[in-house]
Amino acid sequence: MTRITTRSYSLRDAETLRQSGVHPVLARLYAARGTKDPKELTSELSAMIAPSGLLHIDKAAAFLADAIAQRKKMVIVADYDCDGATACAVGLRGLRMLGAVVDYIVPNRFEYGYGLTPEIVELTVREKAPDIIITVDNGIASIDGVAAANRQGIDVVVTDHHLPADTLPDARVIVNPNQPECGFPSKNLAGVGVMFYVLLALRAELRRRGVFDQQNQPKLDALLDLVALGTVADVVKLDANNRILVAQGIKRMRAGRMHAGLAALFRAAGREARNASPFDLGFALGPRLNAAGRLADMALGIECLTTDDEGRAWDIAQQLDTINRERRDIEASMQDTALALLDTFEPQHSSTITVFDESWHQGVIGIVASRLKDKFYRPTITFAPGTDGLIKGSGRSIPGFHLRDALDLVSKHAPSLIQKFGGHAMAAGLTIKAEDLDAFSAAFEAVGKSWLQREQLERVVETDGPLEDAYYSLDFIQLLDGQVWGQGFAPPIFCDQFRLVSQRVLKDRHLKLQLEKNGQRYDAIWFGHTDTLADKVTVAFRLDANEYNGVTRVQLMVEHIE
Repeated sequence: MTRITTRSYSLRDAETLRQSGVHPVLARLYAARGTKDPKELTSELSAMIAPSGLLHIDKAAAFLADAIAQRKKMVIVADYDCDGATACAVGLRGLRMLGAVVDYIVPNRFEYGYGLTPEIVELTVREKAPDIIITVDNGIASIDGVAAANRQGIDVVVTDHHLPADTLPDARVIVNPNQPECGFPSKNLAGVGVMFYVLLALRAELRRRGVFDQQNQPKLDALLDLVALGTVADVVKLDANNRILVAQGIKRMRAGRMHAGLAALFRAAGREARNASPFDLGFALGPRLNAAGRLADMALGIECLTTDDEGRAWDIAQQLDTINRERRDIEASMQDTALALLDTFEPQHSSTITVFDESWHQGVIGIVASRLKDKFYRPTITFAPGTDGLIKGSGRSIPGFHLRDALDLVSKHAPSLIQKFGGHAMAAGLTIKAEDLDAFSAAFEAVGKSWLQREQLERVVETDGPLEDAYYSLDFIQLLDGQVWGQGFAPPIFCDQFRLVSQRVLKDRHLKLQLEKNGQRYDAIWFGHTDTLADKVTVAFRLDANEYNGVTRVQLMVEHIE
């Protein structure tokens, strides 16, 4: 079931914003998203939260500054998703700008799994001979890996944003806004954001030591296109601080001041960088980079982000595009299998979904979990075969069900059931024995039953209510497109009653509609639906500028119809 609701907002907050010069509709939209103060809407870098608020960041800066002075060799151990790849590229480029000797290694997820494991420490020592290992977007759970590095006399600096377990690794320094006692006001930094902050603190430390001054210091804001991409692609909450990072990165892309790899990815995806939006980063660039980590080797994605050779970047972007197409084919067939396996699934009797197939690809199960979660609106875990009788799971959740905490609870109730797990509220990964699938499935469902109420298992389309007739315009669409919307700061969806003038089915799959309100007619499209509609309809929709035969017109992108 799906129902449409309207977000409530404080009239007083909306009025405060309007009086400070914010467009009246934007004032209402922002107030409905919890914005009270016009200062929260600035996208200026000067408004960023200062690095000093991050626990141990000064210690990390001093340690890295000493290492640079001593010409010690640093090696970044990256993660294999888009956040990990951009964090690696930001770390590599930023540390080199600041004078460090630095290299990187990206473990193959299928051979080595996730995080800094003892095997990855071995591999890094063998191939790169580091004095210092820096983790990006991983490491907070790598207790054994850090211990293995320490035994070899290698210092580890952990930069991560994942939630810690009860025990922290014995690293030289840990910078993570989610570690205990860190008072940083934004817990929502992505891995790439944490690495960017470490670089800002390191540059300030080098200024204090007289290595640079304000005039000759490296310009770290050149890295913001990469920070924006990783932040959006990792689907972290776009709070006021993350919106600044993303807005600044997008501003650079629109001005054509981005790294060769990003420009090449825009071109490969057929998107215009001068109109760059968070949507492009999340749905066009991010998936192409992620595809490398899912099916092949993320080293290709990282090379795309670290090369300054435009020809090489274009060559890699085309390869990534091909891998992404292959990923889509694999995903489509896995989804068909999943729906067949769930053919008898009765949502009314289940709070969760757990599904496994022998033929599935480890690198794609997360996307399939996400699609199933969208379809059935249940916390979903999909499993694929691993090695040595183990299966690997990837989960996606719905609001109100903290996935990592749920796995933690299962493992506390049945300590032998989960071999290892980690993640966030909305996404997590785990490994179990193949023979324990049914037991795990039952234990996971038990948590779902106890945590989730019936109404939480209904999909809700949250809207911003009606839109005044005057704003069904290309100018207003342009104004909306100029803002940073995304996770936790949802793009506007409006809702109103219309008279249905006509409907026809496009390509057997989509509904093309003409709707009328107050004597004005609007074109609308509802993807993936072919229902026959009544004469009067309540429509939840996004505004879109649709270009056809050189003419641009307002079109309503339907989210749901009652």
